[in-house]
Amino acid sequence: MTRILAGRTLGDVGIIVDLRSDTVTRPTDAMRRAMAEAEVGDDVMGEDPTVRRLQEEVAARLGKEAALFFPSGTMANQASLHLHTRAGDIAIGSQGCHVLRFEGGAAAGLSGVHIETLGRDGRFDADELRAVLPPDDPHFAPVTLVTLENTHNAAGGRVLPAEVQDGVVEVARERGLKLHLDGARLFNAAIASGREPAALAAPFDTVSVCLSKGLGAPAGSVVATDAERIRGLLRIRKMWGGGMRQSGILAAAGLHALEHHVERLAEDHANARRLAEGLRELGCEVPEPETNIVMFRPADPADFAERARSAGVLVGRFDAERLRAVTHLDVAPGALQKALGALRGLSRA
Repeated sequence: MTRILAGRTLGDVGIIVDLRSDTVTRPTDAMRRAMAEAEVGDDVMGEDPTVRRLQEEVAARLGKEAALFFPSGTMANQASLHLHTRAGDIAIGSQGCHVLRFEGGAAAGLSGVHIETLGRDGRFDADELRAVLPPDDPHFAPVTLVTLENTHNAAGGRVLPAEVQDGVVEVARERGLKLHLDGARLFNAAIASGREPAALAAPFDTVSVCLSKGLGAPAGSVVATDAERIRGLLRIRKMWGGGMRQSGILAAAGLHALEHHVERLAEDHANARRLAEGLRELGCEVPEPETNIVMFRPADPADFAERARSAGVLVGRFDAERLRAVTHLDVAPGALQKALGALRGLSRA
């Protein structure tokens, strides 16, 4: 997804700020201490107390009965999809959804599931969903799952409006479909919308949240659901090699992030708005960011990205027309202004 530095090293670049993704964050000193001091056990045997505390904390915050720790967001999403479907099923997702576009074809490769996408700008409505649901006829592959994404990566971090979500959920429930929420950046959505994470998660059978994006942990995602589905997810996680042993070291980072890094996501959102304004002044086409992702169109995206890199500002090539910049925990005070100053210098060169 972020290809500007593929096959290169950064050793020859004086980095002002790395905006390729919020996954580039490094653990803070306090987080490292929490990791070093974590009480651990064998989590595959269910004996890691720190992992258990993390799972309980995420379940409580999302208003679910239980939760399960996964090594990555891709595994968390795909295990949920695998749980809800059978080979030959169709899952419905939004245009550009992460579970289809950025997870290596796992839905087809691991579960034999086809993902059909609807809508635009990261959302589709109840009428669009109703229009594609097939009759109960053996000529048609069954639709068994609807998966939504909040915030939506490919749509520039947009928050899913409550009324849109509610309409889709109503149709899905009418037809007996399961519901999964890819909430990798759900806490960003909560901060931006002013709604509690549990309210955003409430209608869904499974919800994944990522700890290693804006929250700043080094790795890990968690799926929240009910106790019965946790048993199914445990089996899938084991089958796919996702069981880890003394993983309380990673879980401790997630607990620290949940305690200390959620409210500060508002700072990332404010920085994204400042960055968008500065990029517009440079002649880029920039929609107003809702959270921490800034999608923008320069006149020549490849040239802009390369010149920005040479000035120490790292951005991501999202597609042929758009670049992506993501604000995060490691954007130091003053770094954005310094970066924009460097980019202004390039525009005058």
